[in-house]
Amino acid sequence: MKTIKGPAVFLAQFAGDDAPFNSLSGMAGWAAEKGFKGVEIPSWDRRLIDLAQAAESQTYADEILGVLAEHDLQLTDLASHLQGQLVALHPAFDLPADSFAPASLRNDPQARQQWATEQLYLAARASRRLGLEKHVTFSGTLLWPFLYPYPQWPEGLIDEGFNELARRWIPILNAFDEQGIDLCYEIHPTEDLHDGLTFERFLEKTHNHLRCNIMYDPSHLILQGIDYLTYIDHYHQRIKAFHVKDAEFRPNGKTGAYGGYQSWTSRAGRFRSPGDGQTDFSGIFSKLTGYGFDGWAVLEWECCFKNPEDGAREGAQFISDHIIRVTDKPFDDFCKSWADPSLNRKILGIEGAKHA
Repeated sequence: MKTIKGPAVFLAQFAGDDAPFNSLSGMAGWAAEKGFKGVEIPSWDRRLIDLAQAAESQTYADEILGVLAEHDLQLTDLASHLQGQLVALHPAFDLPADSFAPASLRNDPQARQQWATEQLYLAARASRRLGLEKHVTFSGTLLWPFLYPYPQWPEGLIDEGFNELARRWIPILNAFDEQGIDLCYEIHPTEDLHDGLTFERFLEKTHNHLRCNIMYDPSHLILQGIDYLTYIDHYHQRIKAFHVKDAEFRPNGKTGAYGGYQSWTSRAGRFRSPGDGQTDFSGIFSKLTGYGFDGWAVLEWECCFKNPEDGAREGAQFISDHIIRVTDKPFDDFCKSWADPSLNRKILGIEGAKHA
């Protein structure tokens, strides 16, 4: 067993145009003051990182690590959720997702997809220069508009969607493999990889690619009614990254999993600060520790009620309180007998018995 690392924080939800949230140095000081030991950097936010420069310049990569080290912080990984979404996007989302790409690429889906793919290639090289082992992203969504089959799916539609998803991602997975980096897909509603079965289907289409792995976030499983603890039993060998995000699911006589187009505060399923929702984090940390997960526990703060400053401070302490420092000896060592084959045979009543 190994001890989970943490606490760490995903900077995406906290970054902004005002100091200290508009620079890596400022955010590093803020994170350290809140009690975090690591940070996850959103690779699309140029206020925090220049992804292309990090991919090409070891000097720049070392400067990033140096900025964090000044505040006794480590880099957990880079994230490319926005770019990953654009690798495989259904046309229904063209206009809403256009803002994820540079303005020069808007209204040009083909150029936008090419740019997103290149961004993932850069992320692979940048991750290696930064000494990382993992990268977090989204799978994209070719099939989400067809989640509920009415009208019925044309025969072969779903299989063709996963074939295309794999066709787009296999070269990217290979690029990450060349750099020795695991690519961890956040299992998330609106993504084609949104539960265990969709991940399995994609994994099969990628020929069980070594670098095809999971970023585990229980909040997105709770809102789908998935047993998020047993999920770890099924997929622990592929779980290489972990977001600590809480949620609650309170269906009633008027709405349920789909939310009724309500605001976050009114939905049956909504995100909460760690400890304020329904997630059994003691069970999660126990299972991950038991399976030998040695990655970072990273706070992804999203809450429809709490102030983010309070959520960050409380989240750091919450993660610290749940990390299990593994023991270096069995608890019952004090009453353990020394190995003695003769004594063992006596205990079993077979001392002196003849072997057949």
